Amino acid sequence: MDRLDNTIRPYAWGSPTAIPGLLGVEPTGEPQAEMWMGAHPGAPSRTDRGTLVEVIETDPRKELGTAAVDRFGPRLPFLLKILAAGAPLSLQVHPDLAQARAGYDDEERRGIPVDAPHRNYKDANHKPELICALTEFDGLCGFRAPAQAADLLDGLGVDSLKPYVDLLHAHPEDAALREVLTAILTADPAEMAHTVAAAAAACDRLGGDYAPYAGIAHHYPGDPGVIAAMLLNHVRLQPGEALFLGAGIPHAYLSGLGVEIMANSDNVLRCGLTPKHVDVPELLRVVRFEPGDPGVLRPEAAPDGEEVYDTPIDEFRLSRYVLPEGTAPHDLTLPTPQILLCTAGSVHAGDHTLTPGHSVFVPAGEKAEVSGAGTVFRATVVA
Repeated sequence: MDRLDNTIRPYAWGSPTAIPGLLGVEPTGEPQAEMWMGAHPGAPSRTDRGTLVEVIETDPRKELGTAAVDRFGPRLPFLLKILAAGAPLSLQVHPDLAQARAGYDDEERRGIPVDAPHRNYKDANHKPELICALTEFDGLCGFRAPAQAADLLDGLGVDSLKPYVDLLHAHPEDAALREVLTAILTADPAEMAHTVAAAAAACDRLGGDYAPYAGIAHHYPGDPGVIAAMLLNHVRLQPGEALFLGAGIPHAYLSGLGVEIMANSDNVLRCGLTPKHVDVPELLRVVRFEPGDPGVLRPEAAPDGEEVYDTPIDEFRLSRYVLPEGTAPHDLTLPTPQILLCTAGSVHAGDHTLTPGHSVFVPAGEKAEVSGAGTVFRATVVA
């Protein structure tokens, strides 16, 4: 197996202390948002044999296994991250596979450069994702019931929100949500900025259920995404709990440290809380206007001590082992590629000792045995 040297992404929303605290190093004072583990061409992990992209390209079937290559092609189909949110991320959705392929092909035909700020589709893949909390973790996930969203907005006492409140009481519910989100994102910017300022002041004053939105408004004053965020479920994960985010589900991470895994894609359509491009027509084509419970996941125990986060996605499978002192070694050998990530204690993986934030890549079929006292996350595929 190969020890990984991973890139940390300094996005502005990142916490300056959470990833350094996990790694046991001094903060630099700069935001450290994500540490990427995998073979994404934008920031591939490095090994003694070269980047993980180069390692896999040399012999895909040896590194990934025949079943994974036949199913997903000659590339690692997932990207594993440590994510540290010190400020809210953009409110966003991801396309399904058919939408991603159609959108990518269309933008390619129109000759839009892949790095153009107004480009929506960086690749032809979907981007389902799973976030598992390492600390208390706040986020927004999926639409509230429209009547609940109406009550939340009405409670602010802001006159310019009354039309949205009335629309949210209309039926059917999916049409009501679509109409309100469309109205929010297409409103006159100056009028919306005034509405957001009034709503933010009310959130500050009221606190309680409004406190998360006061924090969002502090980071994004005047942004229509502040009002759009109030249409969504607020979720607070405890360590070990997770959220699965499928195609079309609007979401945003607000604060906390977690392990994130996703299909290997960069496709994001933004709804707000960002200075970046918001393509309202394309966004509305992709969003699923389905209210419901966000569905907090807890790991399901397997006989060998593995705790699995069950999702309907084959490009990735995330699980963890919590190893008490003195337990016998666990054989993790699989016919599929793996990344093993330590998040607590000290774990021995083959000849490598992993402390929090450190990881290894295990080629398909290679002997993988872990022992020690700590927590190790296992990322692989279903093939």
